[in-house]
Amino acid sequence: MPDKKKDLSRLSADELAAEMTEAKEELLDLRFQLATRQLKDVSTIKRSRRRIARATAAVAERENKSG
Repeated sequence: MPDKKKDLSRLSADELAAEMTEAKEELLDLRFQLATRQLKDVSTIKRSRRRIARATAAVAERENKSG
């Protein structure tokens, strides 16, 4: 799980898509845990949202560079 922007920029397009899918699934799972009052650390939701944002930004940056 890469955390830094530099790490995400080194990933291939397929790896970036997999990272984003994994992060979205994690966020969905965290939201279910929150709804059922099983989530212990609420800050993990924020971290997951930031992870999705970083991956989205990396994809957008690639699209801007390519054309």
